[in-house]
Amino acid sequence: MKTYGLIGYKLGHSFSRNFFTEKFAKENLANHEYVNFELDSIDEFPGIFDLGKDICGLNCTIPYKQQIMPLLDEIDEEAAQIGAVNTVKIINKNGKRILKGFNTDLYGFENSLCPMLEEKHKKALILGTGGASKAIKFLFDKMGIEYLSATTKEELQEKEIRYNQLTETLMNEYLIIINATPLGTFPKLDTCPDIPYPYLTANHVLYDLVYNPAETLFLKNGKIQGAKTKNGLEMLHLQALKSWEIWNA
Repeated sequence: MKTYGLIGYKLGHSFSRNFFTEKFAKENLANHEYVNFELDSIDEFPGIFDLGKDICGLNCTIPYKQQIMPLLDEIDEEAAQIGAVNTVKIINKNGKRILKGFNTDLYGFENSLCPMLEEKHKKALILGTGGASKAIKFLFDKMGIEYLSATTKEELQEKEIRYNQLTETLMNEYLIIINATPLGTFPKLDTCPDIPYPYLTANHVLYDLVYNPAETLFLKNGKIQGAKTKNGLEMLHLQALKSWEIWNA
């Protein structure tokens, strides 16, 4: 049995397991399985290879996208530049297991977001500064899109601001807004990032990395103001397919 799986913590609502289990059934890959490896600590990661499974590929999610990097043998150049890994390819070379890290979040995010953008979308506001924001920042740097990150952290880094600094002038300037926080995720449906929603307009694009529910309060508030909105489901589909391509290359 070829085993693929997801490394993370609190994986009860795993998109990846459902996606790949359905994919394997549809493509009659009866000798394939996708399992969740729920780890209390990244220190438990090496132990999954002692479970007697033929592990052929892994995805990695919160909170281990950065923590897993020192435990890998090789890291793809793009993933190293982003500073986060969400896909691990297992390479068997001369009887030795080599783990190589990749980032397919960038591919998924870029191909999901870019069709929504127009010439006027030159500046972006990223809500949150965690691991999920790393691929977003990398893409905006690549595209030449100026960005600021809103954070609740006490100490501000470069290009970071506090939520209470989001003025009407700034909101009119930053027309792309990305929710890279878990706020609004099921079951906490009544939560959303604390931004001044009345300042949103039909010129804004709101993108939420959250996909469950399909329409978060963040997106609902944007839609009320006429903004274009999209959740993270298509991004997840795209990054999952890219992972499969990497594992089988």
